[in-house]
Amino acid sequence: MLSSLTLVLGKQTMRVVELFAGVGGFRIGFEGPPNNSKRERFRVVWSNQWEPSTKKQHAAEIYVSQWNLKRSEQDSDVYTNGIDDVFVNKDITQISASEIPDHEILCGGFPCQDYSVAKTANKATGLEGKKGVLWWDIHRIIKEKKPIFALLENVDRLQKSPTTQRGRDFAVMLASLDDLGYMVEWRSFAASEYGMPQRRSRVYILAYRRDKHSQIVESMESRYVSPEEWIRNDGILAKSFPIKDFTTFGLPSFPLRSKSSDDLADISINFNDRGDGIKRKSPFMDAGLMIDGMVFNTDYKPDYHGDRTLLGDVLIQPRYVPDEFIIPAYDLIREKGWIYLKGAKKEKRIRGTFEYNYSEGPVGFPDSLIKPSRTIITGEGGAGPSRFKHVVVFKPTKKQIKNLELNSTMSNDVRGRLKLKKSEWLRRLTPVELERLNMFPDNHTLGVTDGKRAFIMGNGLVTGVISSIANQLPQISNGPNIS
Repeated sequence: MLSSLTLVLGKQTMRVVELFAGVGGFRIGFEGPPNNSKRERFRVVWSNQWEPSTKKQHAAEIYVSQWNLKRSEQDSDVYTNGIDDVFVNKDITQISASEIPDHEILCGGFPCQDYSVAKTANKATGLEGKKGVLWWDIHRIIKEKKPIFALLENVDRLQKSPTTQRGRDFAVMLASLDDLGYMVEWRSFAASEYGMPQRRSRVYILAYRRDKHSQIVESMESRYVSPEEWIRNDGILAKSFPIKDFTTFGLPSFPLRSKSSDDLADISINFNDRGDGIKRKSPFMDAGLMIDGMVFNTDYKPDYHGDRTLLGDVLIQPRYVPDEFIIPAYDLIREKGWIYLKGAKKEKRIRGTFEYNYSEGPVGFPDSLIKPSRTIITGEGGAGPSRFKHVVVFKPTKKQIKNLELNSTMSNDVRGRLKLKKSEWLRRLTPVELERLNMFPDNHTLGVTDGKRAFIMGNGLVTGVISSIANQLPQISNGPNIS
C-alpha cells in the first residue's frame, strides 16, 4: 500500500532544505533544539538566510552560532559542519537551484508579496512582470529539485490579497504548484487554538508531489477518498490539527482556471474578477485542498482538548527581570505615555494642513496572564511607550522597588488609576519570554541587542506548529483508508 512513498520514506531520514531560515524556526520544528544530536527522522542539509535591508546579518549570525557551523574556506558566505549541513548567507535570487542538494522536504516562511504575472510580448517564452520575486524563487527551486513535500508558512491575509482582486495571489500560487505536479492542502489558524502560547494567525501550506502519492491522488480523483474526508480526517494537516466535524456534502469548490487553456497570466488577470468593477470576497476559506486545478475548501472550528500554555506560564521570576524592562511611573502617565496609548481615544488630529477626527477603542492593559499572548510584533523591543507592545503585571523585588522608586507618590497614583495592588507593578516582556512565546529554546537569540532579539521573534514563527506537522509527515507512508 502506497509503495512508492514508502520506498522513499520508510525508516530513512528525510532531507530538509530551509529557505528564509531566520534563526532556524523550521529547523527546530523538524529536528528539535540545536543541541539535539539525533537527526534520524529529519535532517536539514541546506539552509539559506539573507536580510537585504541591513549589512549586519544578525539572524544568520545567530543561526550559524546555534548550530556550530564554521565558515567555509572557499566562500566566506557559506558555513558548514560537514557536507550534510550547509548554511548560505546569500540572496536566494542569486543562487542557482543546482547549488542546492536533493531533498525530500522544502520549507520556509516566505514574504507576502504581489504575485501578479503577465505574458511576454510574444506570449511564447513564459511569464514576466512577476512582482512577488521570492515566491518565484521558491517556484524555480521546486521545479528543478522536485521535493516530495513543500511546507510553507505565510500571513493569513495571503488568501485574501490583493485588496483589489481578493484571492488572486493565492490562486496564482496554487495554480503554479498544480503546473509543477503537486496537490496542495492548507490550514489557517492561530497557534493558540491548539494549545500554544501565542495567538499568531498564519496559513500553513503543504504541497505533495503527485507522482510520489499516486495512490492517494488516484483514490481522490475516483472519490474513493473524498476531498472532504482528506480535509477533515486523512490529510497531514487534518491529523496535525484536528477540526470539528462538518457536512461531507456540498463543500464549496471551484476551478482555478475558467478555461483549461488558461495559464498563470490569465489567472492573474481574471481570477475573481468578472469585469464589472465589483470587488468580491476571496473564495478561499480556512481549510482547503487543491487537486487537478480544483479547489475544495471550508471554514472550520478547531477540535483541541490537550494542554494549553498561557502568557503567565512563560514568565520568568521577578528577580531575573532587568530594571530596563520595568516601566517607570512617569512613562505610564506622561503625555502620550503607556496609559494614553493603550486607552480609548476620540480627538482631533492635524496632519500638515489637514484636520480630522480620530477615534479608537482601548486595548487590554495590562495583558491577561490567563490567556495566550497576542501576536508578537517586530517593534516589541525598546523601552518607549507603545499601543502594541506587551505589558504584564508582576511583583517587583525590594531591590527593584528601591531602584525605580516604585513606592513614590507618582507610583501609587499609577496603582490607583490601574487598580494594581500595592505589591504589583508593570513591565515589558524580556527576550527569553518572547522566545518562549514562539516555543524557541531559552536564549536562542542571545548575542544581539534586546531590541534586535525582539525584532527577530516578531519575524519568527511558533515552532510547535512545525513540530506537529513534522510528527505526521512520516505517517503518510501508512496512507489513508485506501484498499
